Amino acid sequence: MSYPPAGNIIKSIIREVVKECLAKGQSISETLATFMVKAVVLDPQNQFNVDRTITKQDVQEVIERCVQRLLDLQSPSVDTIKMQAYFDMHYTSRQEYLKEHRRVLQAQLIPITREITDSRAKSRDELETLYGKIASYVLLRSGMGSPTDISTVREAAAALHSVFPQPELGVFIPLSRKDKEQQLELLSRLVTGIRLFNRDRRKGGDSIDDLPAILNESISTSIEHIKFEAGASQNLAYRYIALLEGLQATELVLKDGNVPPKFLKEALYNARQHETFLRLILADVRVCEEQTRSLQSELHSQMEELKIIVHSKTAVPTAQVFPHFTALAKLWSGLQDEMHLLSILNSMVANLQPFLGAQSWQLPKDQLEIFLEGVEVKTDEQRMKESADNRIDPSVFKNQEWLFPETTVNMDTLPFQHKGMCANALIKHGLLLPGNPAVGILKHRNKYHIFSSKKAACEFASNPDESIESVAEEAKSSPELIQLLELHLQFSPVTPYPEMGKKHLTQPVAKCDGDTQTDTHPVESNIVKSYKWNEWELRRQAVKLANLRTKVTCSMQTNLSHMRRDNATQTYTPKEAACQTKKDGESSVPRPRGYLAGLRGGQSRTTRLIKTNLTRPVDE
Repeated sequence: MSYPPAGNIIKSIIREVVKECLAKGQSISETLATFMVKAVVLDPQNQFNVDRTITKQDVQEVIERCVQRLLDLQSPSVDTIKMQAYFDMHYTSRQEYLKEHRRVLQAQLIPITREITDSRAKSRDELETLYGKIASYVLLRSGMGSPTDISTVREAAAALHSVFPQPELGVFIPLSRKDKEQQLELLSRLVTGIRLFNRDRRKGGDSIDDLPAILNESISTSIEHIKFEAGASQNLAYRYIALLEGLQATELVLKDGNVPPKFLKEALYNARQHETFLRLILADVRVCEEQTRSLQSELHSQMEELKIIVHSKTAVPTAQVFPHFTALAKLWSGLQDEMHLLSILNSMVANLQPFLGAQSWQLPKDQLEIFLEGVEVKTDEQRMKESADNRIDPSVFKNQEWLFPETTVNMDTLPFQHKGMCANALIKHGLLLPGNPAVGILKHRNKYHIFSSKKAACEFASNPDESIESVAEEAKSSPELIQLLELHLQFSPVTPYPEMGKKHLTQPVAKCDGDTQTDTHPVESNIVKSYKWNEWELRRQAVKLANLRTKVTCSMQTNLSHMRRDNATQTYTPKEAACQTKKDGESSVPRPRGYLAGLRGGQSRTTRLIKTNLTRPVDE
């Protein structure tokens, strides 16, 4: 019975390995199983070919070997693979850590946020309950104090009342869900800023921890602890190297034959890997230290500026103080993020320590000291100092390109192969010795190799391709070297993670004397494609532009096209028109009136009706 190619059945093998280990009382992750399957597949002793069709017997053999190695608690190699799997699963960039932390906090606030946004409170009791939930939300989001502490709740409620009185719930409730969430976030920042300001003025904030002081002390303690652990692993690696060198030089005979050289090599790789991981974590802790120092400086300056604005005033415009309150809350949140990140890194340091158990159990420190009696233990600094003056002669290898620190500006940023370790020392003696750039940097196939001594550099440069292939063969027998020396590209067909691709290669910047010469009067080329040299062509364009004045844009609609597309009509703007005559004319009708005469006496004793015309002439 045959199976598909090995690439398609790796996943089923991983699941079976996890199941078998669980049945035998040891729970492992799929990532660890993937690392172990890769180790078994690459081991030349197992004679497993990933390109051929495998049988059911082959699959069962791989599963049995993986389970057997995973259950071996006395192998430093297995401990190193477990350490690599753990680190690969839990270590990521600080941005990803903080992003996940904020996502968890947001998820914890979802229930109370939904209760607030979905509330349709109308009665007085319901409004008071809603206001209490808003105060609880503000307190939970700020992370300053416990919501079960009565004094803390009262302090947060008082700060909330100063920026959001309960009568304003009438404006809050009709808002949309998105607007409510934005309003809650703004209120949380304002209340946090007010509480921090009151704490600085000693008018409250007793439940708020002194986060800057706690961070400073924690970071200092973490750096010292990590440096101590990394130094211990480094010293352990120095002792293993000295012991292996003594055994290979036949100058040392172990009093206890139960410690074979292979175990010492595996223990050396285990110590070097532990040291490498601790150095990475230490670099992240130092970034936390710099970020914390910057946040504390900004927090202090922001607080002083807010004090100047408020001073002793009883009332300050919200437009002046609210931005400062939100800025204080944002800076405090940054300090909380750094505290969370520091706790994660400290937890990783503690969880890496058990992966040194196999070597310390089989070879205790007191027994190791007995083996090292009369043996000189050299540090990496001592080895680099001894080899610094004995550098390679580039004229001996005319077909090879050599670089040196004094002629390379960006030497510190060059991606050295094998994590800066000497490949020749690994091939010849199985040792992990750091390379010394002062000896010479070999550039071969756009990759950069450094060596621990001149002799190692000459042996490697005599046949670089064969030496690189020998490193790959050594890694097949010791699969923990694949991640330790970053050899993923050489084993891409069985790499468990496809994202481990090629990295951007940094090219060396060499320093040399040079000069340049330019023309006496350099002229910039400026070609205008719209330029027309023909006068008649310009006239034709002018006529076209003039004809546009007499054109009218029109459009029409039908019953089918109505309300289906935009329609526009362009016309000339209407103008006002008026006319005027030479002379104004007007006319008026006569207005005859009648009155009685003789009412006051006079010559005539009888009254009579007299008619007269009272119309005034036009020319008056």
